[in-house]
Amino acid sequence: MTKPILEVKDLAKYFGGVKALDGVTLEVPERGVIGLIGPNGSGKTTLFNVVTGFYVPTRGEVWYAGERIDGLNPNEVFLKGLVRTFQIPRLFPSLTVLENVLLTPPRQVGERVLTAPFRSKWEEQEKELARKAVALLRKFGLGEYVRARVSELSAAHMKMIETIRGLITDARVYLLDEPAAGVAYTTARELFTFIRRLRDEEGLTFFIIEHRLEVLMDFVDYVYVLHNGRLLSEGKPDEVMSDPKVIEAYIGR
Repeated sequence: MTKPILEVKDLAKYFGGVKALDGVTLEVPERGVIGLIGPNGSGKTTLFNVVTGFYVPTRGEVWYAGERIDGLNPNEVFLKGLVRTFQIPRLFPSLTVLENVLLTPPRQVGERVLTAPFRSKWEEQEKELARKAVALLRKFGLGEYVRARVSELSAAHMKMIETIRGLITDARVYLLDEPAAGVAYTTARELFTFIRRLRDEEGLTFFIIEHRLEVLMDFVDYVYVLHNGRLLSEGKPDEVMSDPKVIEAYIGR
């Protein structure tokens, strides 16, 4: 793999006597599309929570773009250019789809106390963000729902909007937690095709938790497997899927 932009070193997170993570070390290369898989309860979402500042690690280090970031709060991690989405969408149901997407970009001039009263200060930025949001929604086939309230949409559409909210930022690294969950197979493949295109055309990096291996393995460059809080296996998709340890972890002996 190429130069890492995200590094996790001997990372551990204990909840009392439960070792949710226990000495995990891995790297995410710049411009990579990397998968993170494992049975339920293996520590995948906990890893994302530690990397993005929602949990403080019990032990170990997290490095992003050459800077140590473990111990920073989620907002500080976000502003440095590392964004994550959630397994369960955290949307505002009373707002429209467009409004939900437009909440995400940081450093919006119209949100500042001193500039908010002056339309000329923020109008152009807001228009540009709206154009970008609509373009993303159309690419995902959600253009017709731009003005619909989130409460009117299906769970699958909410999941896609959660992913789009991450992609509208200017981040360099995206941690996506099960972006294809509950989404139709064809749509899921379109989503991952778009992710690969963003990597190729924009130089972005993706670290993706996904249970739908029949989709994930066709699009990622490299895969890490967690089991019981530890790194069980890693390698290219075909190597990981043929690893006896991985097979046993998923289906037993």
